[in-house]
Amino acid sequence: MTIKEVCAKYNLTPDTLRYYERVGVIPEVTRTSGGIRDYKEVDLGWVENAICMRDAGVPIEMLIEYVRLYQQGDTTIEARTNLLKEVREQIIEAKAKYDIALQKLNYKIERYELAEKTGVLKWRD
Repeated sequence: MTIKEVCAKYNLTPDTLRYYERVGVIPEVTRTSGGIRDYKEVDLGWVENAICMRDAGVPIEMLIEYVRLYQQGDTTIEARTNLLKEVREQIIEAKAKYDIALQKLNYKIERYELAEKTGVLKWRD
């Protein structure tokens, strides 16, 4: 798959893909004999991993460390597990903050919708 096809599939820019490869967020991509990137299934798996983790707010440095550990082999399984647990904790904490914000927004929306019907805005019943 060409870089253009990958970008279209995942809604990324070529610069983003090249950056991910350059810094080590995705391992070096398979290339043709002429040196052109030729994304294979394994490469696409790394792209999907990067997108998922970035969407979850995982810092680039943490992704780089994960890929580095993965490339070192099975002796790093414990370290990778610990890194993923740390990521999970960060996501749980972020989700909790979003849940609180969502509750507050829902409350405000309910109050405004009631005010639209009654003509009176009340913050408490």
